[in-house]
Amino acid sequence: MLWLTEDAVLICDHGGRVENKPIQDWVHIEDRQVLVEDNPEHRDIKHCPNTNPVVGLRACLNTLAVREGYSALVRINGDPVCLDTVRGLTDGSPPGIVNYKVVKPGQPFVTADA
Repeated sequence: MLWLTEDAVLICDHGGRVENKPIQDWVHIEDRQVLVEDNPEHRDIKHCPNTNPVVGLRACLNTLAVREGYSALVRINGDPVCLDTVRGLTDGSPPGIVNYKVVKPGQPFVTADA
């Protein structure tokens, strides 16, 4: 599984894009910061098209807790590294169903086991 960097692309099930905000600056891959726990939790989601107030659809605006995808083996300053298997829920509708996931890890070189 590939490590995520600040260039990783994560999207909600509707195609909205998760904004990355790296929280550590010690470890880089090709001059790009590696993402660690709690990335990508509690991040903004931009341009989610799932909105229709008439029928009660709400666009995904934020990510919720990661359900899977942090390394159990590799840590930076005590925080697990984010892997390309990161997955969690958003606050979009219907509640408790809409996921976010990785579509590009941001780098093709560095891997780790879950």
